[in-house]
Amino acid sequence: MGSNLLANYGEVAAAILFGIGFTNLLLHKNLIKKIIGLNIMDTAVYLFLAEKGYITGRVAPIVVNGVQDMEAYINPIPAGLVLTGIVVSVSVTALMLSLTIRLYGRYRTLDLDEISAQLRKEGR
Repeated sequence: MGSNLLANYGEVAAAILFGIGFTNLLLHKNLIKKIIGLNIMDTAVYLFLAEKGYITGRVAPIVVNGVQDMEAYINPIPAGLVLTGIVVSVSVTALMLSLTIRLYGRYRTLDLDEISAQLRKEGR
């Protein structure tokens, strides 16, 4: 068991990061801290995909010196998925932060419990 854990340190690090982000998302009431937790979870998923896509001894799929054997290169799809995910993650983070700014402007707090209490007072 221990040797597998050490051999898969990247996947273990991704799982720990995901757990930290998920715990942050669940336990904090502050919206900014929740956004940070979601970003940590995103990063953990990207790390996991990058770890799964890498094959020891192979290089990036760029033909050099005429080598066209598929066994010489890694699979480019996980890297493409990670890049696409990063772009989507940045867009979602920007949207969440802009909505958080609007919420703060209206309720003067970033605490979800206080926002919920103010919404109940307003009758919504």
